[in-house]
Amino acid sequence: MSSDLCGSQLLLALPDDIFSVITSSLSPRDVCSLGLSCPGLNAVVSSDKVWLSQCNKLGIKLLPFSTLVEWRKGVSSYKALCRFLVSIHPLIGIWVHQNPELGNVVYVMPGFLSVVGCRIIPQTIGPLGLEDGPLLWTSVFEILCKSDGSTAFFLHGREQGADYVYPGLFKSVDRNCNVLLLEVEALHQRDEIDKGTEIPFSRLESDDREMLLDFVTRQVRGIVPDTATAILFPPLRTDEVDSQQDFTVLHERRLLLLQMYERMLNPTEFGSSEAGDGDQVLEQILRKSSSTDGGQENQSTLHQFLRSSDRVGLCLRAATMELSFHMAWPHMDDDQSILYKMPMEPPDECHKYAGLWGGAYGWPPTRVSEEKAGEALFLISISYEVTKWGKKLMIGTKILEGTSYVEHPNGSAMFTANVDEPALESFPSYGAEDSESIDSFGGESIASGYGFRNPGSEPGSLFVLSNGLLCFVSEESRTVLTFQRFDLADLLKRGERLPLLLPPVSNYVYPMRWYVTPYSGISDS
Repeated sequence: MSSDLCGSQLLLALPDDIFSVITSSLSPRDVCSLGLSCPGLNAVVSSDKVWLSQCNKLGIKLLPFSTLVEWRKGVSSYKALCRFLVSIHPLIGIWVHQNPELGNVVYVMPGFLSVVGCRIIPQTIGPLGLEDGPLLWTSVFEILCKSDGSTAFFLHGREQGADYVYPGLFKSVDRNCNVLLLEVEALHQRDEIDKGTEIPFSRLESDDREMLLDFVTRQVRGIVPDTATAILFPPLRTDEVDSQQDFTVLHERRLLLLQMYERMLNPTEFGSSEAGDGDQVLEQILRKSSSTDGGQENQSTLHQFLRSSDRVGLCLRAATMELSFHMAWPHMDDDQSILYKMPMEPPDECHKYAGLWGGAYGWPPTRVSEEKAGEALFLISISYEVTKWGKKLMIGTKILEGTSYVEHPNGSAMFTANVDEPALESFPSYGAEDSESIDSFGGESIASGYGFRNPGSEPGSLFVLSNGLLCFVSEESRTVLTFQRFDLADLLKRGERLPLLLPPVSNYVYPMRWYVTPYSGISDS
């Protein structure tokens, strides 16, 4: 290479493969900035090779390379695909809500040129056990990738015996977002309204927020065609013919939904809504609001919100809030349609057992598939915490319980173990080789009595077994909690999707029903 080359000329003289390797170490933003520096570099960084490398880096934990290649068939370029991956990457993970205290665990995972919010249904463990039994779930929302990489948001719900989708806008904030808010947003500001006087949706009273959400979803809903109720995830099959057939179905479903989105998205315009002209709709909403306990000030705030725009629409907003925690569980606002991202520590050398685990009560722990059938499925998140006295604790926080009545709220510590304190007793094994304990810790498990901050506790020991299971044995009652690592994405793809039961807003964060899940009849069967 000539020694006279420098600056952008040096980069332009590099072979395409070398240039792709170099740019793969940059962020998508840096690659875009590099392209803006000169026309020659802009042409080079616009190549599919450069952006395929960026997509592969973003999707390395989400999607296999072969799936990225299949996704490319539905978009204009890998650059467009990267745009989508950047916007949805912060959503991937477990989202929770306190109200009600069971059944509000939503796992957001890649679908097909989309991400899907999947509610894990409270359920018992079937005869096939934790690994091979189908995990029951239902859809909450979906964010699709358009051809140019922009997003199309659909809320899912069921009304009058039919499945509906409810289009809206998705607003991504940053990679550290920790709340997902379902809101009504003013989309077209009136000319006479000062932008500084806008009223955010969050400032409205809870009854008014719920009423507006119900109103807007009724205006924008569309019945889901049978052809759009097909599979949501890429195939797990190894047979090439069947896999291609599944991909064909997925492509057709996506295109159908995007066509519906373009027809339906037209934001709800008060002047042309089904309920009548704009003034009549405003009066109707304000009248309904005045029948609640809201005062004159609340009425004025709602009126100002409605008058600030002649169009409103559904909106999913990913935001970052300052949250306080009790152990690993965020404190939540029960009056808003908000999902909270569950902090999930990745396991490492110091925190070997961090992450998501699934399990049940029952004995013996070695025969999970045979003995635990019919037991309630628990999901827990294991995290680590150092107390102000210097103790390093391993905490198993409950995020789901598969019974129709919950004794301890989500967020309760099912057990705590002192990492620096070995168990005083040996594991009560039946002698099976795969039951051998390879590590143990002293600690406490949750005991009888309802509570969140100060539930009852009972001393016991946490054992790490050679077959990868964790087993907590209570000292007095001899009850046993047994857990194994869970790969939710894999289990959901192999799982069973249940029909929708709830209307859209309730489906997002469904309300308290005396701690009884509406899915209890289905899961029991």
